[in-house]
Amino acid sequence: MAAAHEISESALPGARFQLQGARDPDSDTYAIHMYKLSQNDHFRLEVKDRGEDGKIPVLYLHKPLDKETARNHRLLLTAIDGGKPARSGITEILINVLDVNDNMPIFTKDSYSARLNENSPIGTTVLQVNATDLDDGLNGEVVYSFGNSVNSKLRKLFEVDANTGEIIVKGSIDFETKDRYDIDIKASDKGQVPLATEKTVTITIVDLNDNAPEIEVTSFSSAIPEDSKPGTTVALISVNDNDSGVNGKVICYISEDVPFTLTPSLQHNMYSIVTKSLLDREHESKYDVTIVCKDAGEPSLSSQKTITVTVSDINDNSPEFSTNPYTFYITENNVAGASLFSLSAYDCDEGDNALISYKIVRNGDEQKRVTSFLNVNSENGGISALKSFDFETLKTFQFQVVATDSGTPSLSNNVTVNVFILDQNDNAPVILYPLSSNGSAEGVEEIPRNVNAGHLVTKVRAYDADIGYNGWLLFSLQEVTDHSLFGLDRYTGQIRTLRSFTETDEAEHKLVILVKDNGNVSLSATATVVVKVVEPKEAFAASDSFSDLNLYLLIAIVSVSVIFLLSLITLIAVKCHRTDGSFSRYSAPMITTHPDGSWSYSKSTQQYDVCFSSDTLKSDVVVFPAPFPPVDTITCRNSSRTFEAPPRHGGR
Repeated sequence: MAAAHEISESALPGARFQLQGARDPDSDTYAIHMYKLSQNDHFRLEVKDRGEDGKIPVLYLHKPLDKETARNHRLLLTAIDGGKPARSGITEILINVLDVNDNMPIFTKDSYSARLNENSPIGTTVLQVNATDLDDGLNGEVVYSFGNSVNSKLRKLFEVDANTGEIIVKGSIDFETKDRYDIDIKASDKGQVPLATEKTVTITIVDLNDNAPEIEVTSFSSAIPEDSKPGTTVALISVNDNDSGVNGKVICYISEDVPFTLTPSLQHNMYSIVTKSLLDREHESKYDVTIVCKDAGEPSLSSQKTITVTVSDINDNSPEFSTNPYTFYITENNVAGASLFSLSAYDCDEGDNALISYKIVRNGDEQKRVTSFLNVNSENGGISALKSFDFETLKTFQFQVVATDSGTPSLSNNVTVNVFILDQNDNAPVILYPLSSNGSAEGVEEIPRNVNAGHLVTKVRAYDADIGYNGWLLFSLQEVTDHSLFGLDRYTGQIRTLRSFTETDEAEHKLVILVKDNGNVSLSATATVVVKVVEPKEAFAASDSFSDLNLYLLIAIVSVSVIFLLSLITLIAVKCHRTDGSFSRYSAPMITTHPDGSWSYSKSTQQYDVCFSSDTLKSDVVVFPAPFPPVDTITCRNSSRTFEAPPRHGGR
């Protein structure tokens, strides 16, 4: 059986390796005498004499080993004893040469080159390099990588498969950027101390028609005033195509329907974007302008670029009120200083041009008087009153508010505000009759004892300054001496007898009349009438004297009424001359006479009725206020005849 030994190919000449000696059971005379080694180039044999231990064979290296030349060596060792004739024994020695990393990889070709189309897809294999290593194991396994001189740009374009040696496209290959690449590829083994070699690979890029026009904005005004004239330059652009010939010839245009156009410049492939019509920021505040450029190649390549043009604002819009005129209804007795209502205006401009402030117009003495107790919040248009309104004093008024923006120059607009005061039940009924000399609502009435049922004793007269239900009065008997004797009309206030007097009836009766309005919380007043029953002769004498009194009263009332009527007509004429006709939409004032001898006058928001009762010798005047709108004409109506004053002409 062969004895195996392992010796590294890196062992140096002179290295010694002890061998297993032979055994001979003979005596020392016939024991092992010598050893012989078969002929070879790398090893020699030495024999060491150990005395009683015998001779030991030692193998020493004469010439370096090379595993790549011979992986193992087979030697024959012969042991010879000292007998005559000599005897010998032979054993085989197998020397296995252990590998060391003493060979670098070798490429299989002296040069590598390839042609690659530009724009080749990522992952495309350009070519494959191959290298071999004579060593064994890891020392003979080869891996591939870029050489140390390969820069980062190349590493972004290409990559090398470490195991296969394939060069693969990693990035975008562009002929116009570079038309040739020389890449160093390194092949290394996997030894503890790797050995490597490099080879240059040449890659030639093949040009294709792959370049679309390149658009560059060289000058750009992102904002343009809306009052710019047509032909105003917005931007300058330059176009470049890296291709040659017809592939590099470019035409450009704007793709959308926008108020801009593209005009060529004197310089080659230069264009100007200019306005072609008037701009209006309130209609369109921003435009996305897309420039499209195409080359003349087949197929044609194109590119586009979008720029955003902002239309800047100028103060070309006045504030506008949401309503014109405004009409507001305000309840009287409002809290002074509290907000009544608010106006709102808007401005289509932006920024300071749309920042609105409000102000009350105070032109003319009358308007100054009305607006002196009004205040407007300049920022939000809120209107507040500095005092509490009284319907009975002021029923309607009109004023103007101006809204002004903060542009330069500023623009403004006016709005008319009509305010109507709404009545509240804040006035108690006032007794007109009976009324004593000291001002109290007390009176004495004398009637003959022989009057029949239904005889009018007197009439309680009252008025309420409020209107509507608040001024609608009802009469009721609160106290009466004899309920069977007197009755009261709840609507007219007339006191009539319910039956004839008898001898047993008292000569004096006290009646307390309650007068109240019909407001939600009604207000009231009381009047006291003392009825004295007298004999017929006494009543007749009183009646004669009272008739004279009625005559004087009638004359006085007619005189006052005529004066009042003339004054009223004069006042209306003056107001018609001073005003601008803004109240012409309301009904005309009416003067009406009635068959019973009474007359009424309706003016603006007041109605006055003067009534002469036909069922008694006494006459009365009752004034009923009622709201009416302002007037332009005067109409007088009497039974079948109506007189209408012609409309005034003036103002505007």
